[in-house]
Amino acid sequence: MTPTPLKPWQYAALCTALAASALLALPRTAPAALPGDARLTLAVFVLATAAWIATPVDDTYIALGAGLALTATGVISSETLFGTLGDETVWLLICAFVLAAAVARTGLAGRAAAFLVSGARTVRQLTHLTTAALVVTAFAVPATSGRAALALPVFLALAKVLAGRRRLVVMLALLFPTVILLSAVATLIGAGAHLITVSVLWEATGERIGFTQWLLLGLPLAAVSSHLAAEAVLLTTTRREDRSGPVRITAEQIQEHSGQPVTGPLGPAETRCAALLATVVVLWCSEPLHQVPPAVVALIGAVVASSPALGTVRLKEALHTVPWSLLLFMAATMAMGVALADSGAARWLVSGLPVSVPPWAFLAVVIAVSTAAHLVLQSRSARSSVLVPLVVAAAVGSGVNPVAAALASTAAAGFCHTLPASAKPVTLFSDLPAGIPTYTSRDLLRLSAVLAPLTAAVVLLFALLVWPLFGVPVLTEGS
Repeated sequence: MTPTPLKPWQYAALCTALAASALLALPRTAPAALPGDARLTLAVFVLATAAWIATPVDDTYIALGAGLALTATGVISSETLFGTLGDETVWLLICAFVLAAAVARTGLAGRAAAFLVSGARTVRQLTHLTTAALVVTAFAVPATSGRAALALPVFLALAKVLAGRRRLVVMLALLFPTVILLSAVATLIGAGAHLITVSVLWEATGERIGFTQWLLLGLPLAAVSSHLAAEAVLLTTTRREDRSGPVRITAEQIQEHSGQPVTGPLGPAETRCAALLATVVVLWCSEPLHQVPPAVVALIGAVVASSPALGTVRLKEALHTVPWSLLLFMAATMAMGVALADSGAARWLVSGLPVSVPPWAFLAVVIAVSTAAHLVLQSRSARSSVLVPLVVAAAVGSGVNPVAAALASTAAAGFCHTLPASAKPVTLFSDLPAGIPTYTSRDLLRLSAVLAPLTAAVVLLFALLVWPLFGVPVLTEGS
């Protein structure tokens, strides 16, 4: 007799019950009794997590409901709930989307991609030049879904140029979302989950990670993991004969198939936009020198990009590209993070975990759980909202640097390639126009079997050996 598969809500209830049983079975050093605010916070947190996992209700609606429940019960104040919308990281993301709209309007992204890809002479060169181009887009376009939408026309043009080499087209279809997701960790604006992590760290530990520090920690990881992933995609989707043939792609071919100008001199609007974007990125990276917050720099750039005289996009049109639902989700989950930290619920929730494990083992468990979390929580921001407060609290109790633990968790949660529905870029490139070959679920599973442990190992290596060189030690002072 074939067993009946569990429904989503039954699966969520089973996981929640097993997790609660395991937590209660652990020896506790903290009192079993919880203050009233902590009990309310924990109840709302568990219900919100179960709803994110098991119901089709919009993630933002659930987060707003959780924030409202915490406010109505007096766990957090209304000023805390509404004040999260005024956080500078939220403003940074809004202004970054305005800048991205200006870049998309001018077609600079297509020119840059054509410039890089047209230099490829072999399949491996094409793979890694495409990877490099996609990593660079993390500085111009916030959020992975925005980058995927911007890169799709470039991929379609490449697919038409390579129409006679089906497996190469499938490889590129899988390469684009893979690199977009893994390279998001390069910048603070690469994903909304990064801003949630920064907010949780600030509320829980008083440490704020700025744009420059995130860049120093995230860009090397993004470059290494993206190029390793490119090799994994290349080896799992193509054969030796596919990789041995020469490749010749010209900018003129890309222009012919994309319908966008990618050759010739830059126009006045493109020149202004390129200069503005370069100035903003340089100011972001040099924040320690001039002390101007990244959000203020982004706001200046957004005002110039949408100005009547110098801009390339109208402000009203640019604001239409801002994912307001994501911003509301971030604000509500930031409020949940404040409640978890201030009420003591996060500390109680992890108080039963063993504190004598080696730091590398603690980080390995955090990275493994964060890597697998996309199988349960499809939203990257929701994963950080659930995991990071608990990881920070557990790290503090174990003597591990909470910054290193939170960054490792956030970076590992960027892996979400197992199923077509695991991430929006994966979904977008799995459903292409008729006649364009793309990957199947079997291709994703074959890649995930290689890429999941590879990504987790790279993140652990950086947390233990590389990040300490940039001022983020594994252990807290005095441990």
